[in-house]
Amino acid sequence: MALSKRKNRQLAVALGFDLERDSSPKVVAKGEGKVAEKIIELAKQNGVPVRTDEDLVQSLAQIDLGHAIPPKLYAAVSEVLAYVYRMGQRKKGRGW
Repeated sequence: MALSKRKNRQLAVALGFDLERDSSPKVVAKGEGKVAEKIIELAKQNGVPVRTDEDLVQSLAQIDLGHAIPPKLYAAVSEVLAYVYRMGQRKKGRGW
């Protein structure tokens, strides 16, 4: 989940990745304003880490729902996935 609060406009993009079916993460939800707030609320309710990255969320918002991220975003998204992994490890008591 990536989040931006640029120019008083909240924007959120959620990524999904199925190791058995997907070759790269896909955009599974995106929106701005009230929709972004709901995406973030649902993420938090379900224990999905949220990371603020204004540049990345702007790029991800250009991708159609259900489509995989392009190779040019792999490095940036891998940083987000590493963050998510670290957060999961901390919740399990395996802090770094």
